[in-house]
Amino acid sequence: MENLLHLLIIWIAVLVASYTATRLRLTPVLFYLFFGALITNAGLVPMEPTPFIAGLSEVGIILIMFALGFEESTSRFVKSIKRSWGIAFFGGLVPFLVAYNVSAYFWQNQAIALLAGLAMTATAVSLTMVSLKEEGLGRSNAAIGIMTSAVLDDIASLALVAILVPVATGAAELSVSSIFIIALQAIAFFAMVTALSLWILPSGKAAGLFSRVPIIGSHGIQRIFAFNEGRKSMLVVFILAVSVGLLAHEMGFHPAVGAYMAGLIVKEEYFQLGIDTRETRRNYQRVKGIVEDVAFTWLGPIFFIVLGGKIVFDVPTYIGLIPEIATLLTLMIVGQITSAGLAARYTGGFTWAESGMIGVGMLGRAELAFVVIDIAYAQNSVFTTEVFYVLMAVAFWLNLTVPLTIRFWRPYYEGEKGPAWLTKKH
Repeated sequence: MENLLHLLIIWIAVLVASYTATRLRLTPVLFYLFFGALITNAGLVPMEPTPFIAGLSEVGIILIMFALGFEESTSRFVKSIKRSWGIAFFGGLVPFLVAYNVSAYFWQNQAIALLAGLAMTATAVSLTMVSLKEEGLGRSNAAIGIMTSAVLDDIASLALVAILVPVATGAAELSVSSIFIIALQAIAFFAMVTALSLWILPSGKAAGLFSRVPIIGSHGIQRIFAFNEGRKSMLVVFILAVSVGLLAHEMGFHPAVGAYMAGLIVKEEYFQLGIDTRETRRNYQRVKGIVEDVAFTWLGPIFFIVLGGKIVFDVPTYIGLIPEIATLLTLMIVGQITSAGLAARYTGGFTWAESGMIGVGMLGRAELAFVVIDIAYAQNSVFTTEVFYVLMAVAFWLNLTVPLTIRFWRPYYEGEKGPAWLTKKH
């Protein structure tokens, strides 16, 4: 019954966080993180979540990313890749260099500097996308630019994790073959998702070799969605999200990346139940409503509660580390906003208002940061306790800045404030 008690406490925290956010007119994500840290440090839930809670948290982030992809247009995403490569490259390179050099300066250790830089590289895209959604900007140009560049950034960061972590911990040496294998994995994953979208899932007759597959070959995914008058559409959607998430995991990526891609390739026409387009629309809206309810109301928030619980309120230690935390945090904020914002403007052709939103939207650090920190601190003892606390504090405060800066910049983004040139295109 202990797991159910922990779940009850977490759901109460989610409810209180949502109520507080509504009263203060701020995004709930900020309060999910805060209340997650609060209930963990108060001893109401364990610092290390039980497998049950950890599993719900993982499912939650998968469904959040699927829901975000579900709302987005595939064509817009693909088109945005051409505009987002610079954001991903410069928006990842500069934070890496900042964290690497600051860590090298304070701790004089090459392995620490390398892994600290790696921990601070990847953007917490789920946090940003949920924050944008709360501000009504979930499908904006800035949102798709952030999502695309963050996916590219995540892929590059995961590749670096696979390459550099064994090198930094002394378990392996850097080799051309390891880089080549990771590159092949990335290509293979996106090739599989493309095949799924073009040949396996189409609502009409499948193409190529898949035309001989029973049911799918004759009718496409529409036949499966229409089974039992569409009552099992929700189940099919969840199966698809988890399946592509598992595929991403097997290819070496975070399951959330796969879930987003799964949501991206699902189209409204898959939900067609017959010739009545109104019934098709109702089925699609019903499934979409359930997905959003599960992802953003009662299961997805568990991920942010658990994430907030990673922070320990050890005040004396943090006070002694204020110089390191303040230096790294300040330079990370300036470096991330500047690099991603300028790249968005000059390599992606976004307006200054959109570029500013992209810059602040890429401040968050979450999943990959904590994976690297865990590997370096808990598993291999590369990080000292001081390094661990500094990186955890910086990641936490960077996460807190995301909803605040997005809310602050929204009036400028929408042209309600600021000069006209902010929203002027090339």
